[in-house]
Amino acid sequence: MSPNTSKFTPMSNSNKRLYRQIADNILVLIESGEYPVGSRLPSERELAERFSVSRPTIREAVIALEAKGRVKVKTGSGVYVVEPSIEFAGLAGLARSVSPFELIESRVFIEGEAAALAAVLITDSQLTELEKALEDMELENIEGDPVSVVADRKFHSIISEATNNRVLSLLISQLWDVQEELDNIRLAHQAVCMKDDAQRLAEHRAIFDAMVEKDSNKARTAMRSHFSRMLTALHETIEQEAVSEVQRKVSQMRERFPVGRTDL
Repeated sequence: MSPNTSKFTPMSNSNKRLYRQIADNILVLIESGEYPVGSRLPSERELAERFSVSRPTIREAVIALEAKGRVKVKTGSGVYVVEPSIEFAGLAGLARSVSPFELIESRVFIEGEAAALAAVLITDSQLTELEKALEDMELENIEGDPVSVVADRKFHSIISEATNNRVLSLLISQLWDVQEELDNIRLAHQAVCMKDDAQRLAEHRAIFDAMVEKDSNKARTAMRSHFSRMLTALHETIEQEAVSEVQRKVSQMRERFPVGRTDL
C-alpha cells in the first residue's frame, strides 16, 4: 500500500452499490497517475486489503471498469489500465436531463440493432464469454442478489464489442452509465429482476441462443423483447409514484381541514 494512501471508507446512507464505490475509487487512482495507462493493477488480494472489502467485490469493480473501457483483463497476466475511449460531449451530462423513457427507447433501438449485427460477427471466444456471463447471472439469482447489474452489464458489453464498431460499443457503455444515475430506471430494473428472475434469465438465454444460431432477426427480436418488461415496470413505477404523491397531498389537505372542525 502506498504510504500516502488513506483507508477506504464505504459511503453511508448511499444507494450506490459497494463495487461501484470501489470502481470509482480505483478510477480516481488511475486518473491521479498512481495507476498510469499501460500499468498493471495490483492483484485482487492486494486491492481487497487496500479497500477492506472482499475479493468478489474487487472482481465486480474490475468488471465495471472493463465495461467502461478503462481496464483490460488479460487472462493469466492481470488487469491493465488502458487509454480512455473518445467521449461524446452530449452524453456526459445526459443523466441530468434525459427522461427514463427516452433512455430505454434509445436502448431498444441501439441494442436491438447491435444484437442483430453482433449475431453475424460474434466469435467463438466471445460466445464462451457470453455464456459465462449468463452463468454468472444465474449464480447471482441463486445467491439472492438478482438486482446486481454486474453480470447483466457484462453480457450486454460482450455483445456490443462483438459488433466490431467502437461507436456502438461506446454508446451502449455510456447509456449504461446514464441508466445507473437515473433512479426511475434503476428502480424499474430492480423491479424486473426481483419480480421474475427466471424470466430475466430466459430473456438473456433467448438472446444468447440467437447469437449461437447467427440469426440477426431473432437476436434483434429477443433483445427488444427483453426491454419490453423494463418499459412496463417503468410505467408501473411512475404510476405508483404519482398515486403516492396524490395520496400525500390529500393527507395534507385532511390535516389542514379536518372533518368536523368548527373553528375555521
